[in-house]
Amino acid sequence: MTFLKLLLRSKISAIGFWIIVSLVIIAVFAPLITPYPEQAKGAPNLEERLLPPSASHPFGTDHLGRDVLSRVIYGTRTSMIMGFSVVLLAVLIGLPLGLIAGYFGGKVDLVIMRITDIFLAFPPLLLALLIASTIGRGMINAILALAISWWPWYTRLVRGMAISVKERPYVEAAKSMGIGSIKIILRHILPNSVSPLIVQATMDIGSAILEAAALSFLGLGVQPPTPDWGLMISEGKDYFLNYPWYPVFPGLAILITVIAFNMLGDALRESLDPRLRRRLL
Repeated sequence: MTFLKLLLRSKISAIGFWIIVSLVIIAVFAPLITPYPEQAKGAPNLEERLLPPSASHPFGTDHLGRDVLSRVIYGTRTSMIMGFSVVLLAVLIGLPLGLIAGYFGGKVDLVIMRITDIFLAFPPLLLALLIASTIGRGMINAILALAISWWPWYTRLVRGMAISVKERPYVEAAKSMGIGSIKIILRHILPNSVSPLIVQATMDIGSAILEAAALSFLGLGVQPPTPDWGLMISEGKDYFLNYPWYPVFPGLAILITVIAFNMLGDALRESLDPRLRRRLL
């Protein structure tokens, strides 16, 4: 059974996988599939403000008359960029630190983990809010703020894997043969630490999208007129009682995306874990 077949063995994992594939396609081809590209980019259309869902506007329009569907589609691109960027930056920071701390141990491990503990003492979103409010608003600053608050989790995860792997016989044999530490880390420690890292990163993309939306909702993330799901919810919250479609549809987009990444993460965990894979086979 191939990896892809194993990944898509159940309806739940297949649904999560195809939802994410669809979201990526929507994000890439947003300019081609958006019904009203100019409105998606922020151009107002006051003659059609706050219209309910219809054939011409399936998700209705917002307080400036812009097509909500068009802005949700463009918001997919913004959310995907932020989610993947946050996790990628966090991994690039946390992975090498975790490898160094776990492999070398001693004072190096002590220093790295005490710094990590300082960051872990704060809830990630609260720390991201503090950083974003300090360095300023905007999409790039929000990505940096979230990445800075997220890297310690990967450091702890990779450190634990590195400590476990470095005690195995083949690593001890490599040391006895005089192979350098860098080669051992790259050839033996890193490959055996990748699987749990991939699973965690996949599940964290959904959480990163959610927290990026939270920053935008609070005015510290994406700024208007750039379409963003969190920003759309923030703009539509005052209209919720009378015009519920305005904030509901971007909220549903966030919900579906987060659930899809969680489902895919669970499927990856079962596919990449040899013990779970043997049970499934």
